[in-house]
Amino acid sequence: MITDVLSVAVLVGSGVVAGVLFAVALSVLPALVAMPPDRYVYTHQLIGRRWDPTMPIIVLSSMTVDIALAVFAEGPTTLFVVAAVLLLGVSVVSHFCNVPINRVVKSLDPAGIPVGWRDPRPLWRRWHLLRTTLAVAAVVVNSVAVVLG
Repeated sequence: MITDVLSVAVLVGSGVVAGVLFAVALSVLPALVAMPPDRYVYTHQLIGRRWDPTMPIIVLSSMTVDIALAVFAEGPTTLFVVAAVLLLGVSVVSHFCNVPINRVVKSLDPAGIPVGWRDPRPLWRRWHLLRTTLAVAAVVVNSVAVVLG
């Protein structure tokens, strides 16, 4: 019974992570890339206000549930380990790649973009697409593990 509840929780959690990151990649990111630097900085600062700590909590909670399922579930428990590692990858890329870029952008004054400003959007996009790919893979692996379990 508890593994059924955990299975639903891991599908919802990893699905939310993949869905949010996919939506950002599909719609938000192209809009940010199309903006002039001052509007980008202003918009990035507005959009980024609510992500922390919500997304890290969902990612790490889903990873923890995957680990619990790897220990307690019957069936293909190795798949839950794989999904946990994929979610850990989402967290690592977010924490060490995207978040430092976000901090720099949040520290800027949109009305005073420095001369010679190095636009972080191409690098941020690459890291974001990596974590989106990891998140989508995690929800797929979790889905397969739950169906086969």
